[in-house]
Amino acid sequence: MSSNYSDSKSPWSSITGPNLGYVMEMYDIYQESPESIDPEFAELFKQYGPPVEPGAEQQPAATAEVKSDKFGKVLGAIHLAEAIRAHGHLASDIYPLKDQPRDTERLEPSTYGLTEQDLKEVPVSLLLENAPADIKDGLAAINYLKSLYTEKVAFEFSHIVQPQERSWLQSKIEAGEVKPSLDADKKKQVLELLTRVEGFEKFVHRTFVGQKRFSIEGVDTLVVLMDELVRLSETAGTENIMIGMAHRGRLNVLTHILNKPYEMMFAGFAHVSDEAFLPEDGSLQITKGWFGDVKYHMGAAYTSPKGTNIKLAYNPSHLEIVSPVVAGQTRAAQELTQQSGLAPIDVNKAYAIMVHGDAAFPGQGVVTETLNFSRIRGYQTGGSIHIIANNLIGFTTEQYDSRSTHYSSDPAKGYEVPVIHVNADEPEEVIAVARLAFEYRQKFGKDILIDLIGYRRYGHNEMDEPLVTNPTMYHGIHEHGTVREIYGEKLASGKVLSEDDVKKLDSDILSEMQKAYDHVKENKSDDAHEVVIPEAVMQGFPEVPTGVDKDVLTKMNEDLLSWPSDFSAFGKLARILKRREDPFNGKGKIDWAHAETLAFGSILQEGNPIRLSGQDAQRGTFAHRHLVLHDEKNGNELVPLHHISDAKASFVVYNSPLSEASVVGFEYGYNVENDKALVIWEAQYGDFANMAQMMFDQFISAARAKWGQKSGLVMLLPHAYEGQGPEHSSARLERYLQNAGENNWTVANLSSAANYFHILRRQAKMLGEESIRPLIIVTPKSLLRHPLVGADVEDLTEGNFQTIIEQPGMGQNTKKVERLLFASGKMAIDLADRVKDGSEYPDTHIVRVEQLYPFPSEKIQAIIKRYPKLKELAWVQEEPKNMGSWSFAEPNLREIADGIDINYYGRVVRSSPAEGDGEMHKVEQARIIDEALAKS
Repeated sequence: MSSNYSDSKSPWSSITGPNLGYVMEMYDIYQESPESIDPEFAELFKQYGPPVEPGAEQQPAATAEVKSDKFGKVLGAIHLAEAIRAHGHLASDIYPLKDQPRDTERLEPSTYGLTEQDLKEVPVSLLLENAPADIKDGLAAINYLKSLYTEKVAFEFSHIVQPQERSWLQSKIEAGEVKPSLDADKKKQVLELLTRVEGFEKFVHRTFVGQKRFSIEGVDTLVVLMDELVRLSETAGTENIMIGMAHRGRLNVLTHILNKPYEMMFAGFAHVSDEAFLPEDGSLQITKGWFGDVKYHMGAAYTSPKGTNIKLAYNPSHLEIVSPVVAGQTRAAQELTQQSGLAPIDVNKAYAIMVHGDAAFPGQGVVTETLNFSRIRGYQTGGSIHIIANNLIGFTTEQYDSRSTHYSSDPAKGYEVPVIHVNADEPEEVIAVARLAFEYRQKFGKDILIDLIGYRRYGHNEMDEPLVTNPTMYHGIHEHGTVREIYGEKLASGKVLSEDDVKKLDSDILSEMQKAYDHVKENKSDDAHEVVIPEAVMQGFPEVPTGVDKDVLTKMNEDLLSWPSDFSAFGKLARILKRREDPFNGKGKIDWAHAETLAFGSILQEGNPIRLSGQDAQRGTFAHRHLVLHDEKNGNELVPLHHISDAKASFVVYNSPLSEASVVGFEYGYNVENDKALVIWEAQYGDFANMAQMMFDQFISAARAKWGQKSGLVMLLPHAYEGQGPEHSSARLERYLQNAGENNWTVANLSSAANYFHILRRQAKMLGEESIRPLIIVTPKSLLRHPLVGADVEDLTEGNFQTIIEQPGMGQNTKKVERLLFASGKMAIDLADRVKDGSEYPDTHIVRVEQLYPFPSEKIQAIIKRYPKLKELAWVQEEPKNMGSWSFAEPNLREIADGIDINYYGRVVRSSPAEGDGEMHKVEQARIIDEALAKS
């Protein structure tokens, strides 16, 4: 029989990684001395030739007849070993309640036609590399593999593409390195931590009856896992650990990972100010807003004695929505931005721990959006450690109603994330898994996921009765001991501690908590909480000079257009960009994108790093920006802003993934962490921001009032009615104005490239200040190149941002003006296009309201007082009446109108923002302008 078998028939096709290397080594020895190797190996080499690596050509070998069924048995044993590695998780003991079936069929020798005697005759070396000395035959090897892959820890990594990663994980597991090995002192520390975790929940449950806390009980070892990660991080010299999690278990993590004192925690339940209990050593930092939030949404920052900064991100009830925010914070903590060019990144400076819920992980799309960041150059952070705090239930919804996958962790496998399942009732195994996860992240710079499988001792919150909806599960839970009880019994039976020691530890910790609460009660006050908005917030931005010296702009413009001699820009684009020399030679205007680039360059020269991202952000949706040039011959990239003189900070612009919620969250988190960076997100079209509505509502607009969290994030939302239909017209401006209050952000609709230059520079100057706030600009489309929007060089060298702009040539005769028209953005330019120099409209004046919020009431009121014969104030907009800025502007105008009539010109109330037909759009737009400019 020929041994020149195809790969599908070769026994070597079942062997990969280190095992294949070992077989190849045996073959080399066989060629030199066949009698010196195991006879079974010699027979296989004689029959089937040398082993080959996948894809390599099989070399012919000597022919031989198969004299027995030994090969079939060997091959069956190899398949069994591989099945244990690949499918052992299905048979593992990872469910504390033991209420899930264990699928062992693929792990039975009989499935492969094997008996125990057959396995005993298989060489260990074919099944297991570097086997322990006590493993003498194939049967022992199979049982050893089962002990590694089917007990309290289970593994899924066969979906990983890179063989070196699979081999590394397999070698770690099979060397027994994921088996727990703790000394007595460490075991005592673990028991104390578990006692504190459980004791905190018991004390709160008993003392503050009926108050929600979203107990950790059932996955108590989450704190043990995180505590071990902190210890490993400190040893590795990690500077920052960024934690994101929802509300379940959050209070326990605040207490035992971020070391928030018991007094501060109990003060929150007792409605007592916790400021008196803040540690005096400055190790704990907490920010608060004037309006506040519930205690289980709050975050904190803690500096450990070894100098590691641990930050728990503030999070609303939107479960997984904090994940991209934490990813952005992590990236900001890793980057070195105080130098020109691309920001270098050190992924070992910081990493993220993201704690997920079992129902939310497969159910919330932002999870996979965030997983997708893991290897994208503008968003990767060198790997996050994901933990599913797996209660096996979502609110009252059982697994079979909440997902289509076998495990809640399964979506991660699409991103080649290794998955480790671990029984949450086994604290020592949890520690072993934490060590493996941390080492994997450090070695491969990739995400890894720990599925911490436990249960939820109470209902969704402590006032729910889960027996109403989930009786089978909760009868089992009520009969199940806590992990502290189980582990205490284990240590007592192992003579690590006595039973009395275990009981004393519990009572001592509860006494400590009672003492802390007694201290809180001594500080209780009946004073009502007063909402006080910080003065810096209420005062808003001061008027700051934002002009740039002409010589500086001229030199910068030259730098931007001086490309290396060996760089071949696309010819047509090169000609377009070279025209940017003209305004500095007295010809033409500086258009929108040119003004933006000059603003960016000047901001870099003043020391603020810039990060810009969005779909097609490098080129710009409307082919206007071109911040990254591509050599048409070899595709090499050139970023001109990396080559300007005197830049003192980094500049990056990234084309983002096709996601909005996660990208906006990432950029928000980046800016929160690096508050001196000008961070900008641009929507491809303004209404695409709808997909990130949670970020705007829960974080960007409200975080300062809820949590005291400052942000200077800039959002560019293309907006204008130009006949492109309902989805490419409106940025839904009304939504941002509806959320406007307490000077929480700036909302602008600009009609001037110079004003865009100045508002960007103003924002950069305010970064890091107490008065900083996010900036929302509904940006133009056709106006990007409109001559009425363009600027002269002098417009950039002088002055500052103008909240209003009066239409040139109009309103000159104060005694004749009877009508004031207010408009923004493209509508203002459409009106300007029609009125030209204004000579035909002596009774009308037009005011462009560039900043909608905060509304420039004082400046508008001053204009109103200028005209004694005013009869009408009118708001003109392109959006339907129930959209756009009219509903916001109208009450503001009424406050200053002093009895003057207020009218509206625009589209009527609609359910859809814009017409689908371009010709209908033109008719409607003309009607609005005609009516607004109709002579009285």
